[in-house]
Amino acid sequence: MLCKLAWGNVRRAGRDYLVYLLTLTLGVTVFYAFNTVSMQVDIAGIEEAGLSEVMGTMLGYLTYFLAGVMAFLMVYANNFIMKRRKKEFGLYQVLGMGRGRVATIMALETVIVSVGAFVAGIVLGVGLSQLMVFFTASLFKTQIANFHFFFSVHAFNLTLACMFVMFVLTLLLNLLAVRRTKLIELMGAERRNESIKTRNPWIAIAIFAVGVVLVGVAYYRLLRDGLPLTDTDSKLQEAMNQFGITTAMVTVGTFALFWGLSGMLIKLLQSLRGVYWRGLNMFTVRQLAAKVNTVCFSMGVIAMILFLAITSVTCGMSIANVMNENLERYTPADMSQTYIYYTNASGELDHYKEYADPSEADRMVPADATVDLYAAWHGELVDPDNDTESIYGKSADNSVETGKKVNIADVAGEHVQIDSYLSYPLGGSDPSVTPSEMCKIMGEKLPKALEGSNADTTGLSVTPASQYNKLRQMMGKEPVSIGRDQYLLTCDMGGELVDMYTKYMAGGHALTLGGHTLKPAGDKSDEDTAAIANSAMGSNPGTVVVADELLSQLNLQPYSSSLLVNYKQGMDATEADESIKYTALDNLLVDGKEPGSWGLFITRSEMYTQAAQMNGLISYLAIYIGFVLVVACAAILSIQQLSNVADGSRSYRVLAQIGCDDRQIRHSVMAQQAVFFLFPLAVGLAHSFVALKVIIGLVSTFGHMSIGGTVGLTCAIFLASYGGYFLVTYLMSTGMVRAAIATRHSE
Repeated sequence: MLCKLAWGNVRRAGRDYLVYLLTLTLGVTVFYAFNTVSMQVDIAGIEEAGLSEVMGTMLGYLTYFLAGVMAFLMVYANNFIMKRRKKEFGLYQVLGMGRGRVATIMALETVIVSVGAFVAGIVLGVGLSQLMVFFTASLFKTQIANFHFFFSVHAFNLTLACMFVMFVLTLLLNLLAVRRTKLIELMGAERRNESIKTRNPWIAIAIFAVGVVLVGVAYYRLLRDGLPLTDTDSKLQEAMNQFGITTAMVTVGTFALFWGLSGMLIKLLQSLRGVYWRGLNMFTVRQLAAKVNTVCFSMGVIAMILFLAITSVTCGMSIANVMNENLERYTPADMSQTYIYYTNASGELDHYKEYADPSEADRMVPADATVDLYAAWHGELVDPDNDTESIYGKSADNSVETGKKVNIADVAGEHVQIDSYLSYPLGGSDPSVTPSEMCKIMGEKLPKALEGSNADTTGLSVTPASQYNKLRQMMGKEPVSIGRDQYLLTCDMGGELVDMYTKYMAGGHALTLGGHTLKPAGDKSDEDTAAIANSAMGSNPGTVVVADELLSQLNLQPYSSSLLVNYKQGMDATEADESIKYTALDNLLVDGKEPGSWGLFITRSEMYTQAAQMNGLISYLAIYIGFVLVVACAAILSIQQLSNVADGSRSYRVLAQIGCDDRQIRHSVMAQQAVFFLFPLAVGLAHSFVALKVIIGLVSTFGHMSIGGTVGLTCAIFLASYGGYFLVTYLMSTGMVRAAIATRHSE
């Protein structure tokens, strides 16, 4: 009997359960689909070892966090349903039904709705996960060789566990609400919500003004100070403290804005008498003022969550796009191997010796000349599964022919060595060319991302023109002419750094190197031919290219050498990579002494694979976080507005009784809901705009960041979820208003 009654209640109250059911279904769909990513990676043909496990683990942990957000949302949605049905539950008790049976009916209804949402969500999630395989393949730039239907037991169990916790929490709160509420409160619930209280408008306006000032000052501080990412040592803690103050100001200011919004609305619209007295505007304003009082805190929370969602989606995917756009510039050769020389500067050599084997430490000496890496590059292939200390990582299989002697000449076609020197002589420690000095000469500020860095401690590197021109020839570019008294500045990181070097040369500014005054050999820094090694974010923050004749006279301190190699024509890149990538290189000795150590080895294929992985991971995380948070915000607003319409049903009946037509009433409902949906969105967008401006400024130091494509994606997410919830809310509200008016007419 109770099951039949519960089922009938769910069917009859379907409109009340619609938002709850829709949100829970979307949550299950997204949780399941995104937690199948490990299977999607395998089906998409992505063979990188460990990638599926890493992505699965990260998305799994993120699911727990987002499940907490959804749990709060479900509890909030359930409170609306309880509020709508208090009189019904009171009537059950008046008719003689005990509280235990009422609680059982509530439990059964919750089970029916939760099971229905879970089943629908899993069905939709399974379908979405099949489609996401193609999205995954496009992100990682792979071809799907063997697509087949799949079902993830792990994703199912994880989603079920999250939904079960939400269900238990909701059920317990429902039972607690029924037990603690007196019968007279249940029967009179519909009337108690009629009172309208407004705050003193002048106090509200004052609080609103305080909020505007706090948010404005926080914006100014953030634009002035930036993010505490580039500061080091003692400056870092101070920067973190200042950033904490800025965060507190914008948070308090946001809540103050919404707290004082009601008084500001009343005074603003009352001053516009032609608007205030038109139609039902006076009624609408009074309703808005009263409702903002009760939901100001939740509107502040929603604005901050929307800010997080917009920023995470737009910023995360934009950074991934910058990395992909610059990838060709960052990888000039099929493979590169770096060698780092020991120097006495800042106790660097002593630091290396601390971690070296005692038998090897004695032969480590400061380098006084560069070495020929091409001749020295040889060693023995090792099994990556057994050589756990190898810097080259793990292979996907055990096909490496271990013990084989390897020489770079086995695969090398075109190759070039780029030697980098510090801009001071052997035994010195004071660099001749620094970014700060260059900016001082130009009368410009140092790029913000370089503030607090060791750029001035190290200074710009120096490279011979012959090596730079050979690299240009490898890349299909014409050589440049650099005279003995000339220089050229290069940088592959793009953005503000390249702009700074270009402006310095275009202004005809001279450089002093080892007592020699040099003039610019050109007026532009070519970032496309400036990379000195394969890297993820650029390998050349600033290099001075000078004539070989001059460099040989300066006796500068060697810093590093990079060997860049293109494979022989016709050689398969994958086979070439496998034949050399797990080589344990022999120690490079000069007259029995070790002037440095082998650094990073990386191939072009590895760089492209890593970039695709990073882009895919960031894209998944950004979309996952953004979609769930936007849905949560939209659902909370939807539930609030439906609750407000339910509370104001008697007011709408009175309006209809005194002659207001349905169109005027619907417009009033639309205006109220538009304010509640658009105001938090406007504040969230304002916060995001300022934050993104700072982030774009930071990223522009290393590359020009474009947010055009991701703004389109973000807008699509908002239109599909936020705007969709607004439409559903309005349609449901107008239905509730029509029902309230019809009830009055039938009386």
